[in-house]
Amino acid sequence: MKTNVNASVMLIQKRFALWIVLFAVNCMSAQSIFEKFDNQDDIRAVIVNKKMFALMGKMEVKDKDGQQFLNLIKKLDNLRVFVTSNDKRANEMKAEAMKYIKTASLDELMRIAEKGKSVRIYVRSGANESQVKELLMFIEGAGKEESVLMSLTGSFELDELTTLTEKMNIPGGDVLRKASKK
Repeated sequence: MKTNVNASVMLIQKRFALWIVLFAVNCMSAQSIFEKFDNQDDIRAVIVNKKMFALMGKMEVKDKDGQQFLNLIKKLDNLRVFVTSNDKRANEMKAEAMKYIKTASLDELMRIAEKGKSVRIYVRSGANESQVKELLMFIEGAGKEESVLMSLTGSFELDELTTLTEKMNIPGGDVLRKASKK
């Protein structure tokens, strides 16, 4: 009887370890997929990691907006923004984003199409409906408009993004402001 219990416990431990490994690979894949757009001549990139957010969180502020910003950045893990006006690069970014959306099981939050420009925002929810663990936004520019791929991870409320987009002047921030009001 004792060997059956030990075997069951070992099986559970192995499954749990496999689940942890798969989860870690899934989390790291978002970083590795989008990292290929970093250090490219025709793509502007902004990458902010958890350590930088932690350093920023130690700043002193005296106004309410500044405090809201600090409260938000303490909840963030990674921000990656890639911007290009090169059609070939924009198509590559779109293809990678769509592939990642399927493998990461992100839910579509909203889609906007106007004046030849397409905006798609996807999220992975957290503990409740308003909490977001991951946000992915792709803006497909038309003509001379730039295309933007943004990935944001952490544990934050969608309506907190307005402060982030204003303070960090993130491309596509106007669209995120609209999404946070929905």
